[in-house]
Amino acid sequence: MNKAELAQVLAEKLNVSKKEAEDMLNMFVDVVIEQLKKNEEVVLTGFGAFSAKMRAARTGVNPQNPTQKIQIPAVRVPKFKAGKALKDALKAT
Repeated sequence: MNKAELAQVLAEKLNVSKKEAEDMLNMFVDVVIEQLKKNEEVVLTGFGAFSAKMRAARTGVNPQNPTQKIQIPAVRVPKFKAGKALKDALKAT
């Protein structure tokens, strides 16, 4: 399911227009991104938690020249941890 299909399903279930559902979905994504940029966690009880974590700097290998080592800088990456209700729902199927 892609974003447009999700917006269509939301529109049908909430009895709103597809445009309104797309706007809600886009706003949700924007809010999650804003909070992660602030290094905050977004927790949807039962569904899961979105957070940002630091991935440490490390030494890698240049794929075009395997003998050459390259330094990969530290970077913040998004992380999602599934909640209990989501895990239980998937176990039941």
